[in-house]
Amino acid sequence: MNVLVTGGAGYIGSTIASALLDAGHTPIVLDNLLTGREEFTEGRIFYKGDIADRGLIEAIFEKHSPIYCAIHCAAMALVPESVAKPYEYYRENVAKSVELFKLLSDLGCSRMVFSSSASLYDDVEGFKVTEDSPLKARSPYARTKLMMEMVLQDMCAAYDMRAISLRYFNPIGADPKLRSGNPGKNSTLVLGKLIAAATGSEDGFCITGTDWPTRDGTGIRDYVHVWDLAQAHICAVEKFDSVMEDAAVSSGYLVINLGLGNGVTVREIVEAFKSVHTDPFIVEEGPARPGDVAGAYASNERAKKLLGWSAQLTIEDGIRDALRWDALKVLKDGL
Repeated sequence: MNVLVTGGAGYIGSTIASALLDAGHTPIVLDNLLTGREEFTEGRIFYKGDIADRGLIEAIFEKHSPIYCAIHCAAMALVPESVAKPYEYYRENVAKSVELFKLLSDLGCSRMVFSSSASLYDDVEGFKVTEDSPLKARSPYARTKLMMEMVLQDMCAAYDMRAISLRYFNPIGADPKLRSGNPGKNSTLVLGKLIAAATGSEDGFCITGTDWPTRDGTGIRDYVHVWDLAQAHICAVEKFDSVMEDAAVSSGYLVINLGLGNGVTVREIVEAFKSVHTDPFIVEEGPARPGDVAGAYASNERAKKLLGWSAQLTIEDGIRDALRWDALKVLKDGL
């Protein structure tokens, strides 16, 4: 099947494109390379351009028809940057996506898979969230994802289109074949900070916040291997029609959580990291940062029931692949 992957030169999008290829499908990558990497498109059909470029998308459909499904990963995705640049985030993530969705519908591509985010969820007792848990988007980035979910739901009700929004929890790791990985050099995420501390690019790792109401006082998250995320997209594409039928949603719109399904605290991921990377590094403790929350983890029951999907790779697998990818980046940068 031909599958359009917007943002297919990015961390997650490129991994999805690789998984599509491995499953015997043909990914057609559209990316403006604002944050994506052209080397991640090697060996696949690639168009450099904007998701709101009607002429370009019409040309793609004319050349590669029929396109069975579109996976929309293209987005600006840094929370601090979204606070500083809300206009750019609403323009790129919302305004242009609205144009894309209507154009896809007009071109007869009625199946859409949308990359959404678990950052939409409010805090809940016990930290485990289902797709029906209350929402509270706390940043411009998160609000763009919430807006697009609302837009999709309305458009599915009005037009000949159906959509599955996959709410990602915290992706870690890299393509196990190292075709792509997280291109960021100075990640603000926990695993990126741990790698920076362990490899000496930062002085140490600081656990920020030690008095949260969790089992050890540190924040709790759900870390899912990016390859597992990619496999969930394969399930969503291949089973799209049956999933929508089994879900029995009259609106044609469905939300599914994608996570490991287990809460992991910061102390626990530090210990998991140390079990993989045995060289010592400094670990300190400090106060919570402004805007930090205790966290959440996924209920995966809907993904298991409808997609037949559950995560197969462990936290340690994600750490190991992230370290392998970081070592490869260092090697390439040194050449």
